[in-house]
Amino acid sequence: MNSLSLFGHTVSLLTLASWIWAGCVIAWYLLRLPFELKVRRTRVADRRHRTFRETALLSVSTLGLGIIPAAFCLTRWPRALTYPASALQVAAGTLVFLVALWLFWRTHKDLGRNWSVSLEIKETHKLITHGVYRHVRHPMYSAFFLWAVAQALLLPNLMAGLSGLVGFGILFFFRVGREELMMRETFGPEYDAYMARTKRIIPGVY
Repeated sequence: MNSLSLFGHTVSLLTLASWIWAGCVIAWYLLRLPFELKVRRTRVADRRHRTFRETALLSVSTLGLGIIPAAFCLTRWPRALTYPASALQVAAGTLVFLVALWLFWRTHKDLGRNWSVSLEIKETHKLITHGVYRHVRHPMYSAFFLWAVAQALLLPNLMAGLSGLVGFGILFFFRVGREELMMRETFGPEYDAYMARTKRIIPGVY
């Protein structure tokens, strides 16, 4: 089944999946907005994001999670890489994206004023090890990976669907080591102990 009836209108699964993807992305940034406004008033003690490397990594991630899939949703490009949508696939993608949204919100809530979009240490920075941080060291990255998985399920196009995993994967693997080094320099043995007992992004696995 490649279409369904919605509010009296026949809608293709591809169109529905595109709407769900776009709606979840909008919800993602609406969830972040109040936290972003709050941290703007917090002084920064150590800022390491003003480098070409960091800008390039953020750009690659934005390309994979935002620009390429948005272009596909609006234009269906590249059509040659599109395959038939599956209702089960769309349902699974929706569920994964909802889990990602919850984890994204909860991570911001647990971090409070310690959050930043790039590599920064606040003047009042504290090491957070409660809430979702009790299970993984980087739940924000876990949430973004879930977004990328949801995108791969929702968008039946080899380029648009997989671009999130590639784009964010590049940011993660080239940034997470530098981030953890900064945390070790700031919190010393306390962070070493936290690293020893807590996995990076998948509880108990990795």
